[in-house]
Amino acid sequence: MAEDSPFIVDADWLQQRLGEPGLTIIDASWYLPAQKRDARAEYEAAHIPGARFLDQDAISDPDSGLPHTLPSPQNFAQYVGAMGVSADDTIVIYDGPGYFSAPRGWWMFRVMGVFQVYILSGGFDRWKAQGRPVTAEPTKIAPCIFQADFDAARVVGLAEMRRIVDGRESQIADARSAGRFAGTDPEPRAGIRSGHMPGARSVPVTALADNGELLPRDRLRKVIEDAGIDLSKPVVTSCGSGITAAAITLALETLGHTDNRLYDGSWTEWGGLADTPVVTGKE
Repeated sequence: MAEDSPFIVDADWLQQRLGEPGLTIIDASWYLPAQKRDARAEYEAAHIPGARFLDQDAISDPDSGLPHTLPSPQNFAQYVGAMGVSADDTIVIYDGPGYFSAPRGWWMFRVMGVFQVYILSGGFDRWKAQGRPVTAEPTKIAPCIFQADFDAARVVGLAEMRRIVDGRESQIADARSAGRFAGTDPEPRAGIRSGHMPGARSVPVTALADNGELLPRDRLRKVIEDAGIDLSKPVVTSCGSGITAAAITLALETLGHTDNRLYDGSWTEWGGLADTPVVTGKE
């Protein structure tokens, strides 16, 4: 294990266990258009030996008009079972930079009932830079049956999010950039208003990590508390489309905060509607 979180493993830990039965490695990389990176192409060019690629777009609910919506337990089980992932596996998830989209994969498995799931500190970029084993060989996959145990209580839908915003019954932590939160930077998706939900607090995903590593607990606590989040009260996490909201979720869980849920539609849903309240500015 690594760092100050029970959900993180370091490169030495993983390299020592490559090829072990029951260990599943997943590349869950996903990038915003501005990052100019192609996750699947990078995976096919080089990945950790044995890694499978989890396509954050393909694993979305096919019946939703929103990006990255959590699939039904049945669809999730079918998708990851076809990847050869069992609910009994020890799962290590990584992305390119280390702490961006990997937490979404971590959160999805946890909400589907798998808790022996971890994130690789420093991500694949550091793994490769350190000269650790990589391959372009396709991973041999034996499909299996994945048994999902879905915890619907950890997911917030639009109707409940409206009530939360109206009643201020839970804190809202937004992982988008400070500029998108304030409404000074445009949204990357067409037709989405700029700004944030009334009462939301800005906790940019980039503030939670340093050089691909989740911050130590003391620094993590300061970032979250300085954003105006009271760790003794409930929190709903949000972002652009549900990906980086999970990074806040992981940070909260690392600090022992378990009364948290994720708004899966996130800003793409909220900012794309005409009748949802939107405010601009830093608060």
